[in-house]
Amino acid sequence: MKKTIKTLLILSITTLFTACQPNVEINTNTLDKVDLTFDSIKAIEYGADDYGMKKYVMAFLKRGTNQSLSKDSSNALQMAHMQNIDLMAEQGRLVLAGPFFGDQDLRGIYIFNVESIEEAKELTNTDPAIEAGVLQMELMEWYGSAALMGVNDVHNSLTKKSFTD
Repeated sequence: MKKTIKTLLILSITTLFTACQPNVEINTNTLDKVDLTFDSIKAIEYGADDYGMKKYVMAFLKRGTNQSLSKDSSNALQMAHMQNIDLMAEQGRLVLAGPFFGDQDLRGIYIFNVESIEEAKELTNTDPAIEAGVLQMELMEWYGSAALMGVNDVHNSLTKKSFTD
C-alpha cells in the first residue's frame, strides 16, 4: 500500500512538474529510490549543506566583572537584555538563546546565524548586559543542524507570554 501511494504521489508530482516540458521520460523503475522526506526548498531556505547541517557561531555568556547593580538597575538591564534577544531573533540573526540553571559563572548561551566570529561579536556588543559588564561572552564557530533555523517559528507558536511584557 505504501509503495502504491508513494508511486502515485511521485507520478502525480512528476507529471505536474513536467507537463509543460515535452519529451520528458519518467522512469518508474527508480521510484523506490526517491526520498520523499528530503525537503530541498527548506534545505535551501535554512542554508543546509548535503548533511542537513550549517555553520553557526555559539556564544557562551559568562558572569561579567560588574555585579554591583541595584535591584532596580539589574531588573531594567535584564529587560533590555531580553528586548535585545527578541530583536536579534526577529532579524534571524539569533537562532537560539537561553540561561543555565544555577548560580555558576556560565550563565547561558546564544547560537547566532552568522558566518563569522566578527559578525557575532558585533551582535554581542549590542547587548546591554555586555555593555554594562554584567555579562561577557566567549564566541566559537559551531557546526550544527540547519533545522535550528526553524526553532524560533516553532517557539513563537508555543508562546503565551513574553519576558518583555
